[in-house]
Amino acid sequence: MPALIQRNHLFVAGLTVLMLAVATPAHAEKGFGGTDGQTNQEANADDNGNLFVSVGGVQFDRSKNGSGNSTGGLTPTTSWTPPACWYAPTYSPAELQKAKEPVWEAESTGYEWDAEQRAKYLNKDDPSKDFNKDKTGKGYWWGSYVNKSYPPGWDSCTEDYFWVDTGDAPPANIPNTITPEILAGLAYNEIRVPSTKVTLAPAGPTKVNLPTWAWLDGADFKPVSVTASVPVLNMSATATAEPFSLQIEPGTADAVTYPASGVCQFNHGSIGEPYAAGKAAQTPPCGVKYLRSSGDGTFPLRATVTWKITWTGTGGAGDDLPDGNFGATQDVVVQEIQAVNR
Repeated sequence: MPALIQRNHLFVAGLTVLMLAVATPAHAEKGFGGTDGQTNQEANADDNGNLFVSVGGVQFDRSKNGSGNSTGGLTPTTSWTPPACWYAPTYSPAELQKAKEPVWEAESTGYEWDAEQRAKYLNKDDPSKDFNKDKTGKGYWWGSYVNKSYPPGWDSCTEDYFWVDTGDAPPANIPNTITPEILAGLAYNEIRVPSTKVTLAPAGPTKVNLPTWAWLDGADFKPVSVTASVPVLNMSATATAEPFSLQIEPGTADAVTYPASGVCQFNHGSIGEPYAAGKAAQTPPCGVKYLRSSGDGTFPLRATVTWKITWTGTGGAGDDLPDGNFGATQDVVVQEIQAVNR
């Protein structure tokens, strides 16, 4: 992974979130550079036992997310990518001092850089230059954080720490300061949805020219959501994913899908209709008919669910986010129907 090297910015190796009561951070200054995005994860539980995981200045509530061994993240259907980097509250005055002074004492970043840093943050005779200790409890030093998946632009947040009083907006000339919309994008990136392995019937190997019914268990396909928040700012956003359609790709051109487009719509929380005895000759609402045998092998049937994503956030904000796909491939055995004449 490339390293962002800039003499006037700090390299932050471990990042933890500032909760309502500021705890000792896990930041470790490592000379100049940027935020490397290697975030520590810290699990917490609220009074109701819901699990929260804190990552890089943002707290995630995943208690309403998809669960299970076969869950996975969504792939946006457009070129949209989740927020690459952002600025959020990072340190109290005492915490910033604790992070910076060991770097200066190590003298590993050069005299000029150290002198510039000391001039900006430290002057024992001037409280406003003593890491803003005169404002303890009245604001935070904000710093940059990087999305751990490193989407394009992850290295664009290069501003050094800046101070923001509680209740004030961050400087307008600094882009990517945390907003509900940024939180919504981060929440999107944390959504996990269930496996898309479909049930096929009639039971057993599929037969040539026999319609095969396909469906997904409606109980597994309910809306899921993740909430991202910065508690010290009373700011949050929830991204919600709802299943919309299922696309069936038979794995061979010698097949017919039902419907012809291969796209089955969700209907009352489920896709397709379970097969029942006596329906073998009927046309399934969602399914496939293979026109030739798979021989000694299998056909790789792929099932992809499209999820509609919306978000709501602090102050009544909200909008749509790009649809997301999640799919899986399963092997299908297709046999010839053998007839015996006597």
